[in-house]
Amino acid sequence: MALRAGVSQPTVTRFCRSVGCDGVRDFKLQLARSLAVGEAFLDPGPVGTPAGELPPFWSSVLAEAHVAIREVERQLVPEDLMRAAEALASSQRIASFGVGGSSASLAQEAQVRLFRYGLPVDVCREPYMARMIAATLTPDDAFLVFSATGGTPEVIEAMGIANRYGARTIAITRPGSMLAKTASVSLTVRIGEYPDALTPSASRFAFLAILDLVAAGAGYR
Repeated sequence: MALRAGVSQPTVTRFCRSVGCDGVRDFKLQLARSLAVGEAFLDPGPVGTPAGELPPFWSSVLAEAHVAIREVERQLVPEDLMRAAEALASSQRIASFGVGGSSASLAQEAQVRLFRYGLPVDVCREPYMARMIAATLTPDDAFLVFSATGGTPEVIEAMGIANRYGARTIAITRPGSMLAKTASVSLTVRIGEYPDALTPSASRFAFLAILDLVAAGAGYR
């Protein structure tokens, strides 16, 4: 950016802060988010459907999905993704775990994704069972955990047990969270949620995209 603008790198950083961003990285994320949301209003909509006839939630739901996918592209570290894919592909046994509607459904989806590659996957939907399963894992096994907040005590406790038994622990969660810090490999993305309780959570779109990427990576491996 500095080279293209013909200025120094500190000048770029100062510019980003002058418009209310924490730095260059935050500026890029805010710019990507604003562009994605703007496209939803500029797009004429599906062919043959007048814009005035679209449901009121049409743009908000699809804009959330667009933003989530773009944030995954910008925030996810490819090296971490491949480490997670390698760990899953080479595991003798995989346990996926999530608490709550979205995280639990993602844990179930992980079984569907990975089972197709011949990988044995157990799904944990209840914290007590998750702790017991975590205690049976070995260094040849993997523990894949989903959490939108990364702060659920039961999830963190189960992850800690899996770590103590030497399992390969993978978290798909919020960056900087306790769960992200506890896992051996963390695949994280920060998503701003749309203030509408009746529409799907944007983080669900993002985590599903990450799951698809890591499952594809394991499949290729």
